[in-house]
Amino acid sequence: MLNEIDLSRADLNLLVLFETVLEERHVGRAATRLNLSPSAVSHGLGRLRQLLNDPLFLRTPKGVVPTARAMELSEPVADILARVRNVISTAEPFDPATSTRRFTIGAPDGISAVVLHPLLAELGRTAPRVDIGVRQILPSPSRVWHSAIADLEARAMDIAIVPTDDIPARFEKRLIYEENFVIAMRAGHPFADDPTIERYCEMRHLVVSESGDPHGFVDEHLAAQGRARRVALTVPNFMFALAVVAETDLVSALPRQFVAMHAARFGVRALDAPLPLPDFRLNAVAPKVAMMDSGLAWLFEVLGETEAALRADSVGTCCKSQAARRA
Repeated sequence: MLNEIDLSRADLNLLVLFETVLEERHVGRAATRLNLSPSAVSHGLGRLRQLLNDPLFLRTPKGVVPTARAMELSEPVADILARVRNVISTAEPFDPATSTRRFTIGAPDGISAVVLHPLLAELGRTAPRVDIGVRQILPSPSRVWHSAIADLEARAMDIAIVPTDDIPARFEKRLIYEENFVIAMRAGHPFADDPTIERYCEMRHLVVSESGDPHGFVDEHLAAQGRARRVALTVPNFMFALAVVAETDLVSALPRQFVAMHAARFGVRALDAPLPLPDFRLNAVAPKVAMMDSGLAWLFEVLGETEAALRADSVGTCCKSQAARRA
């Protein structure tokens, strides 16, 4: 990207400035993040334009938009800065026992509500000063996770956990756990007495859909059998779904691990679905270049141990339940 002559007059801070303006799409907000004045940012962009022989960012009434050349440069610049940050971080190796870093994890709430329990337990044991931020992420209407991939590349979050194996090769991927769906309903719901596919289709259904689209993967499987259901309500997240199901006659297909962990407090019970539904592989995902960060690599490994922790929790819960019945 930079030849030898350019490097002699280049400033690494200009690449940081480029990265920030690209993320913010606004000179004023970029200046605030960098603790600079807007004029200083504008001056830095002028130097970059001369260095790279391109306007890079075009002004609009709402901020700036990157040129095609700026978009081409976004990935190599991110790669360069990640490598530099890693070189600097190696001067003080990551130690989870003493680190005060904050990491951001993105996941749908039905996943984060499962993963957080074993993650926080592990942090309490080995990294008591490490903090976690959780971002709710959602698929596109076609159930593709493009926005999560874009957020990872923009470093708006460190790791995403998504229910798909369709991950670009430039990302590290690790299976966290596997999930399938059960039918959740309030305690005493009449469907539990006759959980047939016919009765299931007669029920009023709740679907978790941030966009409000009532059509989900269950409808696709019902349609394959020549069946349909009535979706009486959509809600934007899984935890809200549990609360609504607990107080109504609605039924909802919800993730099994999520229901097993959280349904009891709502008085919700679950049954196996009366139709075959797919399993989902939940993967932790991070840019491969970012994995040079030893702290991020450590967190990735911790998340990778989630499945074993969930199995241990499940065995413990089962033993407690059997002991209670014997008592």
